[in-house]
Amino acid sequence: MSRPPLHALQGFVTAARLGNLSRAAEAMHLTVSALSHQMRTLEERLGYPLLRRHPRGVVPTPEGQRLLERIAPHLDAIAREVQPFAARRDDVLTLSLTPSMASAWLVPRLGQFFAAHPKVEISLLSSERVVDFERELQVDAAMRVGHGQWPGVIAEPLFDEWLVPMASPALVARMGGVAAKPLSQWPLLGDPDGQWNSWFELAGETPPSRYVAFLDDSESHHRAALDGVGVALGRVTRARLLIDSGQLVPLSAHRLKTHYSHYLVHPARSATHRGFGQFRAWLLEQAAAHVRDTDKALALPAAGRTRRAPRQR
Repeated sequence: MSRPPLHALQGFVTAARLGNLSRAAEAMHLTVSALSHQMRTLEERLGYPLLRRHPRGVVPTPEGQRLLERIAPHLDAIAREVQPFAARRDDVLTLSLTPSMASAWLVPRLGQFFAAHPKVEISLLSSERVVDFERELQVDAAMRVGHGQWPGVIAEPLFDEWLVPMASPALVARMGGVAAKPLSQWPLLGDPDGQWNSWFELAGETPPSRYVAFLDDSESHHRAALDGVGVALGRVTRARLLIDSGQLVPLSAHRLKTHYSHYLVHPARSATHRGFGQFRAWLLEQAAAHVRDTDKALALPAAGRTRRAPRQR
C-alpha cells in the first residue's frame, strides 16, 4: 500500500477531535467537500471506514479510534517541531471569535482599525469552538465570553454583558406604547436559564404567569423580537446595532448584569507580535468606548416606561 498523504491524516485527526466536518474544514481552511473527499480517499486507501456520520457530526469507528490514538501524538509533535522554523509575519493577525460577536460587534468597527493601521492584515476565524493555542499555533488571539479563567492564557477583560427587555417598534405600537402596560402583560419570550425571574426581581415587578415561547439561544431571541413575536431579554452587546438602528426598542431602564463578561484571550507568545500589540491597544479603546456609549444607547425617551424602585435585598 502506498503511503497515505499527510494532509489527509491531519484532516482525519482534526475531524475526529472536533466531531464535526464543518468545524474541521474551517480549522484547516478547506471547504467541507474538499475535506470529505480527503476522508473518502484515505478510507479507500486504508480499506476500512474511519468516521461514522450521524445527524450531529462524526465519530471515529473502532478502526478510526485506533488510528487516531497512534498517529495524533506524532502529528502534534511534528507541528511543535516545525513551528519555530515557520516564517513569522507581524503584519498578519489571526483572531478567533464567535460568528455573532464578529458580525454584531467587531466587524462594524474594523474599518477604523484598518484606517489607523493599513499595514496590518486580520484573519478572522469565526467559530463557537474555544481555540486551543497549544495546538493551533497559527491563532494569535481570541475574543471569548466567560469568567476569565482559562488555563495557560492571558485573559484581559473588555466589558460586561447586560440583559435588557427589547421589542420591535411594531410590537410596541401594537401594545399601545412603551409605558402602556406592565411588562408582565406583554408577550414575553422565555429563556431556559431563567434570567427573566432575576430581571423581574431586579425591577421590583411581578413575573408573568406564562411566556409565549421558549427559545434556547440568544440569536433566536433577537430574531423573534425583530419579527414582533414577543419581547426578548436581549444581550446588549449583540443587539446594540439593532437598537441603534431603531429595529429594536429597549423597554426598561433596568439592566441585568450576567455572570459572564467579554475578554481578549491570548497566549504569552503573542506579546512579541507587532500586529497584535497594535490591535490590542485599539481593541481596549473600542471596549472602553462601548462601555461609555451603552448608557446612552439604552436610555429611554422622555415618555418612556417609568419603573418602581427595585426591592431592597
